[in-house]
Amino acid sequence: MASAPKNVLKSYLQSARDVLLWKLDGLSERDLRLPRTPTGTNLLGLVKHALNTEVSYFGPTFGREWPTPDELVPADDPDPLAGWYATEDETAAGIVDLYRRVQAFADETIDALPLDAIGHVAHWGGAEVTLHEVMVHKTADLQRHAGHADILREQLDGSVGLLPANDNMPSNTDWPAHTYRLTTIANRFH
Repeated sequence: MASAPKNVLKSYLQSARDVLLWKLDGLSERDLRLPRTPTGTNLLGLVKHALNTEVSYFGPTFGREWPTPDELVPADDPDPLAGWYATEDETAAGIVDLYRRVQAFADETIDALPLDAIGHVAHWGGAEVTLHEVMVHKTADLQRHAGHADILREQLDGSVGLLPANDNMPSNTDWPAHTYRLTTIANRFH
């Protein structure tokens, strides 16, 4: 028997949220904050970005306001990257807790509205959207950032995988040999 479409969408959204948070497990504050790319991408910053955007899409888009706006990065913050890193005053535990509360807030919106409910995305010039569109958009966005987190975490300590109990990777693979083989192939091209 097929599940209701909203339940399917909500399940995929939650899965993306869970994977993103799972990639933080067991790391120090330093490792979570340390930039891993030339543009400063870091694991904790991905979560901070996710929570700020999720509030926006499931809050003001549908006429709801976050109860404590000082916890979020304001839309008019003079630092255009403020939503992509944890400040010295923020902790990983605090950001994770805030994201879990944001998820509950977003889920209240999802549970209260039908999939065809109309909202307006302010940072898209007030464009009209449905709850269905927002759920798909946020799931795709979170999966993209979960992919970023996968790579950052693998570069950090070699941890890989889809789920904590199932890494979805072939067993008994000689990864250095595999990487060497791919490098050899790539080096044949200029």
